[in-house]
Amino acid sequence: MSTRQLLVSAFQAAVNAADPFQTLQQFLPPLGELASYRRVVVIGAGKAGGSMAAALEAALPLDFALSGLVVTRYGHAVPTSKITVVEAAHPVPDDAALQAAQDIVRLVSSLEPEDLLIALISGGGSSLLTLPVPGVSLQDLQDLTAQLLKSGAPIEEMNVVRKHLSQVQGGRLAQLCHAKTLALVISDVAGDDLSAIASGPFAPDTSTFSDAINVLNRWGIKPCLAIESYLLRGVRGEISDTPKSGDVVFERVKHALIATAHKSLESAANVFSQAGYRAIILGDTITGEARDVAQVMAGLTREVLQHGAPFEAPVVLLSGGECTVTLRPNANAQAAKARGGRCSEFLLSFIASLGPNNRVTAIAADTDGIDGSETNAGVILDDDTWSRARQLSLNPREFLDRNDSYGFFEPLAGLVRTGPTFTNVNDFRAILIAAPTV
Repeated sequence: MSTRQLLVSAFQAAVNAADPFQTLQQFLPPLGELASYRRVVVIGAGKAGGSMAAALEAALPLDFALSGLVVTRYGHAVPTSKITVVEAAHPVPDDAALQAAQDIVRLVSSLEPEDLLIALISGGGSSLLTLPVPGVSLQDLQDLTAQLLKSGAPIEEMNVVRKHLSQVQGGRLAQLCHAKTLALVISDVAGDDLSAIASGPFAPDTSTFSDAINVLNRWGIKPCLAIESYLLRGVRGEISDTPKSGDVVFERVKHALIATAHKSLESAANVFSQAGYRAIILGDTITGEARDVAQVMAGLTREVLQHGAPFEAPVVLLSGGECTVTLRPNANAQAAKARGGRCSEFLLSFIASLGPNNRVTAIAADTDGIDGSETNAGVILDDDTWSRARQLSLNPREFLDRNDSYGFFEPLAGLVRTGPTFTNVNDFRAILIAAPTV
């Protein structure tokens, strides 16, 4: 097996470990308990929403009474027979997301204590489950989301703002529901923080209105008057904050993490181990600006190459977490050339920082199958990437300066294409360092 095949196989193993068809059933209550409820209703939001709904249907008998509504990203729906799956925009919400959220609120609000709500939550739900607070329009929220995405703010901070402008996130859906709730969650955030995954519609929120304003100030974002006014009213106590830990509404809620980034890294590590490589999991919470994280990883790789420390080759360095990309000023002036995503930018920066070395191959890809602005899951540093780059006079530093990682890897056959994977446990990065030749 070539190193390229090995890297792709390990990435696929990471994705498979987060497949709800492989994980969801073990977290369901016994069938007898499920049958004791008057109604079992399903709602959900996220990139994995469609596959989670299909996996839930497959886990139950064909004659089991089940209904509900799940919203997922465009192109991520899968066939279901009982649970309706609709599609909406991500990462900037659209009218379809607004309509889905309104329908879900009506469904949740109709439930009684003798019912059971099963909530299917996964990454991407913050935009897919969009219902702005009174006085704030969808356009207001779209403009703010676009600014946050361009700013380079980490997803956890973005969600602090979104939770305080939402009628459903930050535990608000739990407030609306009178039924017992089982929230089945696929984590795409560092540390598996339930309040951050899809902005925690059923989880206690530790953040405040003041925190939301601080995030906007920290990243130099000027919201519209309607948003600014609403947040300031919250700071003054004129609007109740999101529900916190200890609130009685959460006594009816149970969360279960059915897939996480660390479990996916462990599955990838097994693939490398079977191929004779020591696999080191550096962590699933490695975040920051993609190009900066890559420079650190390049430094660590050089240490292994030159000094056999802190790990001796052959070795694979595995990591996960969600990096960010801040467009450089010259990239904004040449918007047509800014292509790619955080995984692609990470590996491009890694290549530029490390320089040519025939002992190093690597892959960086998003487990949802889509990395940023294009249709590839990520990119790969192959055995002959550097030689082909020289032949085509492609300078990685120049492409990095204009945030065009896609433009660098495309002519080098370096794109990893999977299509939608129907799950999402965030970014996957593997750096394979071969043993020195004798």
